[in-house]
Order: sequence, then C-alpha cells, then structure tokens
Amino acid sequence: MSRRFPWAAYMAAGLGQLRLPPEAFWAATPREIAAAFATTGRDTLSRNHLDDLLRRYPDKP
Repeated sequence: MSRRFPWAAYMAAGLGQLRLPPEAFWAATPREIAAAFATTGRDTLSRNHLDDLLRRYPDKP
C-alpha cells in the first residue's frame, strides 16, 4: 500500500515557516527544504523520514 506525500506539512513548512516564495518552494526538492530548516536552526525531517520520502518519491533522472 502506498502512502500519500505529506503536501500539507511541506507547504506549511516551506511557505509558512521558511516564507519561501511559491516559485522557490515548488522548485525545491524535499532535501533542499530539509537543508533550509537546518540553516535556520528550526526542526527538520529525521534522517529516516527523509530516506523514506526519497525511496517513495525518487527524483527523475
């Protein structure tokens, strides 16, 4: 069974907490959003959660 991508949480984080402009948010990868949290000192994804997301939603070559 596949799980849905947590869009609401990512949108709240990227657009709300990080205040990224929509163009920057939609162009960013989950890894880039996580890195942005790391540079602001805010909580970020756990490594396990990020690995799970990357497995389920790989970048297209």
